[in-house]
Formats: sequence, C-alpha cells, structure tokens
Amino acid sequence: MSCPVYLAVDMTDLDAAGALVRMVRHHIGGIKLGLEFFCHNGHHGVHEMAKYRLPIFLDLKLHDIPNTVAKAVQALRPLEPAILTVHAGGGRAMLEDAKAAAGAKTKVVAVTMLTSLDARDLETQGIEGTPKDHVTRMSALARRAGLDGIVCSGAEVASAKAEWPDGFFVVPGVRPLNGSSALLADQKRVVTPDKAMADGASIIVVGRPINQAADPDHAARAIEATL
Repeated sequence: MSCPVYLAVDMTDLDAAGALVRMVRHHIGGIKLGLEFFCHNGHHGVHEMAKYRLPIFLDLKLHDIPNTVAKAVQALRPLEPAILTVHAGGGRAMLEDAKAAAGAKTKVVAVTMLTSLDARDLETQGIEGTPKDHVTRMSALARRAGLDGIVCSGAEVASAKAEWPDGFFVVPGVRPLNGSSALLADQKRVVTPDKAMADGASIIVVGRPINQAADPDHAARAIEATL
C-alpha cells in the first residue's frame, strides 16, 4: 500500500510548491491542491504538480446548483485528479451530477463538515444534533448519491466507516502528537495521524505540520513512521 499521507500544498507560489514536493516526495502518497493554489495557478499549476508523478487531490469543495457543478467537473476532467471534493450540503442531485460528470479515474468525495467547525457552529446555523450526527447524515446522503466517499474529521471517521464499510474516507486536520497546537489553531476537531488511520481513514491530509516545519522532509518522515 502506498503512503496514505497527502501533503496539502497551501501556497500560491508554484516554484515554492514544487520545491516542497521534491523535498518530501518519498514520504507522502499524494498532493492536495486547494482553492488557494488553484485560484492562482489554475490548470497550468495542476499540470506542473502532476509532473512529480504523485496522485493529485483537487480540493475545490464545489457547491452550487447541479448544472453548474456538473459543468465545472467536466471542465476539470482533463486534469484527471485522483480525488475531487464537492460539498455534501449541495444536495443529492448536485452530488449525483458531479459524480456523473467526473472521469472514471476520479474519486468524488463529499465534504460533510469542515474541521474548523464544532457543535456551537452547527447551532448557530440552525442544524440540530452533534457533529457526529451531522456527519452521519451527510455521509448517508453521499452514499445514496453514488459518491466514492466523504471528507470528515478523525473524530467521526470510525462511525462513518462502520456505516459505510467500503467508503473512501479523507481525514484532514490531523496533528502529530508532539506537534504545535498553534499550527492548527483554526481547526477544532483534530486527531493524530495514527489515530485517524486506526479509526478508518483511507488517506489523511497534512499541511502546516509539514510545510511549516523547520525541516519538512524530517517532519514528513516522522509522520509516515507513525503509521
């Protein structure tokens, strides 16, 4: 099995992104490119990062009416991302259309609840129940819509896995046991990499604990060693 650690390349500078990936490429299993990177570098940037021959996780969290999302996914098909995200909150029709528009090699996964949110945030949005309740509902919706899996925090992945044994589970917001809490201060539902994997994650997404480390290669190697 390849390394389940996907590096979140959360930067706009393409040269810096390439240098970081070259530094840690032997200790990661893929590259996650999000809105910050994509809005600055577009398709060209994704093609450049694909040269490192690692799976590309295009984390754009698409969320719009079904027709718009379907056309956006079609526009992304030439990039052939290994994983593409959409928001579960867009509803079943949007999820179904996104999956139908994606290429055969692309896993479409639904973001259930951002790791920057907690129970209090759900309450302010008028959403009943705990984060676990909400993730369970969104996961069931994604499954019924024919998606490949979901994005959820490590706090909910075990229960999601129990309900969807063959699902693909992406867990962001992980922090090594000895990692600085300041690195993920905006994340509220955080677990360690090994805990996330033990509870059912298919892959984990790691950003700042690697790319803001004094020695990114050592940080990536240390995380890989715990799995």
